[in-house]
Amino acid sequence: MRRHQDEAILLQVTDLQEADRIVEFLTLAEGKRRGVARGAKRRFSRFAGELQPLAKVRAGWFEKEGRDLVRISEIELIRAPKRLVGDLESILLAACLAEQMATFAQEGEPSPKLYRLLDSTVEALESGLDPALAARYFEAWVLRLSGLFPTPEECPQCAASLIDGAALPASGEALLCRDCAGPGAFPVSRAAISFLRRISRENLPRISGDPPTAATLAEVAEVTGRVRRHFLGHELKSYVVLGKALARLAGGPGGRGER
Repeated sequence: MRRHQDEAILLQVTDLQEADRIVEFLTLAEGKRRGVARGAKRRFSRFAGELQPLAKVRAGWFEKEGRDLVRISEIELIRAPKRLVGDLESILLAACLAEQMATFAQEGEPSPKLYRLLDSTVEALESGLDPALAARYFEAWVLRLSGLFPTPEECPQCAASLIDGAALPASGEALLCRDCAGPGAFPVSRAAISFLRRISRENLPRISGDPPTAATLAEVAEVTGRVRRHFLGHELKSYVVLGKALARLAGGPGGRGER
C-alpha cells in the first residue's frame, strides 16, 4: 500500500454510511482522485471542519492496487473558501466550479494547468473579484484546456479573421465566421471575441482592471454553455440549480442565470 501526499483542492464531499465521507479532490501532481475519509462525520473527527468543497489542502492518502477509492489519512487546511460560503449565489457558483472540474479533469491523470486554473480562480474570488468575470474566465479556460474551445483567431473553415465577430453554429462545435456558420447560428460580438482572446494573455486580476461589460459576460456565458452542453450532451446539474435559484431571486419562472 503506497502512501501519497500532495497539494489538493477539494471538489465534492458526499456521505458514506453512518460515519464516513467520500471526497473527490484535484491534486497538483496526480490529477483527480476519490477517497474515503473514515469517521469524517463524527463530532471529534480529525477531518472536522476541513472537508469543504474548494478548500485548498495538503492531503495524504494510501492507495491499494486494484481499488477505485483511496484511503484518506490526512487533510491539512491551507485556504478555506470563506467568501464562497457567504451567501446562496456564492455557494451555487462554487458548486459550478467544482462540478466542472470534477467532470473535465481525468482520474489519476496529472493536469497541473487545470489545477492552477481552479486555484487561481478561487484565490481571485476570495480576494473579492467579480464572480461573473471569474466564472466566465474559468468556463472558457476549462473548455480550452480540454481541447474543445481554442482561442478565436480565424475561421477553421475558410481562415477568415474572427476579430470583428463570429458565430456559433447550432451544432455548438466551434466558432466560425458568420458566412460559414449558416442559418440559425448564435452571433458572437466583437467584444465577446476580444474577451476570449484576452484570457490567453492576461490573468484574472489584470482583466479585472479593465473588465468587459455585464452584457458581454452574459454573451460569453451563453457561448461557453452551448459548447459545454454540445460536448456533454446535457447541462451540468449545478448550472441547472443555479439558473433556477437566480430566476426565483429575480421573481421569474425559471431559466439560466448569468453566473
